[in-house]
Amino acid sequence: MAAEGSVWEISPVQESELESLVCGGLSVRAAAGRVGVHYGRALALAHSRKWPVSTKRHSTGDERATIRAALASGMEPMDVARAVGVGSSVVYRVGMAAGLWVRHCDGVTRKSTTRRCEYLLLRARSMDRRGAAKAVGISVETALDWDKGVTKRNGQPRSAFVPAGPDVGLYNRLMSVLECVPGRQAVPVEIVPVERVEKVISSRYLSVLEREKIADLRRAGKGIREIARQVGRSPGTVSREIARNSSNEGRYEPHQAHRRSVLRRFRPKVAKIAANPALAAFIQERLSLRHSPEQIAGALRRQFPDDQAIWVCVETIYQALYLQSRGGLKRQVQAALRTGRARRIPRKRPDQRRSRFVDEMVMISDRPAEVEDRAVPGHWEGDLILGAGNASAIGTLVERSTRYVMLVHLPDGHTAEAVRDQLVKVISTLPEHLRGSLTWDQGCEMAGHKSFSIATGCPVYFCDPASPWQRGSNENTNGLLRQYFPKGTDLSVFGPEDLEHVAQELNARPRKTLNFETPAERMRDLLAST
Repeated sequence: MAAEGSVWEISPVQESELESLVCGGLSVRAAAGRVGVHYGRALALAHSRKWPVSTKRHSTGDERATIRAALASGMEPMDVARAVGVGSSVVYRVGMAAGLWVRHCDGVTRKSTTRRCEYLLLRARSMDRRGAAKAVGISVETALDWDKGVTKRNGQPRSAFVPAGPDVGLYNRLMSVLECVPGRQAVPVEIVPVERVEKVISSRYLSVLEREKIADLRRAGKGIREIARQVGRSPGTVSREIARNSSNEGRYEPHQAHRRSVLRRFRPKVAKIAANPALAAFIQERLSLRHSPEQIAGALRRQFPDDQAIWVCVETIYQALYLQSRGGLKRQVQAALRTGRARRIPRKRPDQRRSRFVDEMVMISDRPAEVEDRAVPGHWEGDLILGAGNASAIGTLVERSTRYVMLVHLPDGHTAEAVRDQLVKVISTLPEHLRGSLTWDQGCEMAGHKSFSIATGCPVYFCDPASPWQRGSNENTNGLLRQYFPKGTDLSVFGPEDLEHVAQELNARPRKTLNFETPAERMRDLLAST
């Protein structure tokens, strides 16, 4: 019976009807539906009036018989509930008791899988997204998610859709054989357009002509290296191409191989790590232990030697970290990378690189050979050691043959001008024959290297980037100096006298590389002989 007025209001007449139905054994939900009032208000009224509210519907024998007959005829439980006038839970209980209904916890997913298959089959027939979406009754936005194989529930971020029910196999086949790219029609992989197969996109990829040549040379009995030489590719490329695209009988079909290579380029694809939760968990755990991606890739091969399906290369792990769309790894684990970066810094081609300084650098590769073997004295290595917050610094100079140390006081900071002026002051105290050269890293403090060389007559040679071993004596000395100037120390508090005292102590230490003579003794003998 329909009620007049708002469903939020329960009139005395409606209350009387509710009491009659509920006390007669009908559930509050079913009674509220019949009377036409809000279930929550009806339930609150029933509790306040102390009506015999039951959590289970006491269906009559006739109702149960009707339910069993309806389910046996193939009616859906919800349709049966509406027809009989009982709650759906009653229908489910009666149906399960009679063996006519099996409740599936993934019922919604099963139905969604079936609907997705209907949609994907339309796409497989080259129907565009908008037309297929309209045919199955979904929005274009939902269709885009179905194309990508993702789902979004309860306001959560999109995640991969996990199919269920009897259509799982069909769904997986459709998702694996369709190319669903925004703005294009879906194309079954068995029907690759000829223009797509023949299109040459980059010299990086083998062309169909190169594959035909590989097949001809292979039939002629040529070896991998000879084939690679004639095709103009590396032996590894040819070897992988033949191994990947040969039949069980060892026959290499060039046209089938080329078609497969085109299909492998179809996008989008589910990233390997994102598609395997166990693999993603393994990698995340190792990253949390501060293992590098290379160590993780090696560990996968060592721990799972017989399961190549979960092997990944180092670049795959980096892609999952740097590109969240390739996903599978939480952004939080990026902090465990040694660089701490959440993105990759692209390299520049040699022709795009700018010189570090305005004045052209002379690299260490152009340094005279006599400097390398330390036979000729007067060649120095230099660097800065930095204080707390990089706010202060001390210059260090080490003579290569004697390991003699000179410390440079930098009271005005370590800008290029300040470093140049103080270096000129210190180097000018040396005899001319001991101003052979100065080797430095590519720090910005040496931007004034040309004016330094003009003032002192001492040429400056620069090490390659990230190559501290090219100034080994200086790096070793800097380590020794940290005994006097620990990291985090404010170096501005040390004056020239303090630096001179430290330098004298270091120069008075016997060195194994000098047959346990001291740098001061070697420098003294050197000065005495000239």
